[in-house]
Amino acid sequence: MSKKQTGRVFIVMGVSSTGKSTIGEALAKKFLAKFIDGDDLHPKANILKMENGYALEDEDRVPWLERIGDVAYSIQRKNETAFIVCSALKKKYRQQISAGNTNINFIYLHGDFELVKARMQVRRGHFMPIQLLNSQFDTLEIPQEDEVNVVRIDIRGSQEQVLERCTLAIQNIISGNCKVN
Repeated sequence: MSKKQTGRVFIVMGVSSTGKSTIGEALAKKFLAKFIDGDDLHPKANILKMENGYALEDEDRVPWLERIGDVAYSIQRKNETAFIVCSALKKKYRQQISAGNTNINFIYLHGDFELVKARMQVRRGHFMPIQLLNSQFDTLEIPQEDEVNVVRIDIRGSQEQVLERCTLAIQNIISGNCKVN
């Protein structure tokens, strides 16, 4: 791992079923970095709420986002690199994660509702029911130009194509050859 890669955190973000965990884990392997699934950092109450078909409110997300920000801080302080999966749907969530941290970039995996819904319908073993997909899209604040630490990645195509897009974007970020967003 090059010196430019250490002390970096990449948050792989987007609505449910955009491939965050699959892509995040593949990127971590490719870049010899840690992989952390943000779903594992949810408080028990949040998991139970979603399992019962209720969308999370902003106040539900506060302790979860704080945990993610703390993990990012720890990774950076140890001069390590990690890919953390987190929906980070609103700008204020991304700001909360970034607060007090440096070298954080968001990899925004995006696709239209029908594509994401089709992927969610074939997904197994996740606590988020399909009926909450609408609430995810309703909550999503698409990153705008003022969020300079976000790169957009279209999820259309194969998993390999999406992974290649992400890899190229990350290599450009690390080398400093990319204006993010």
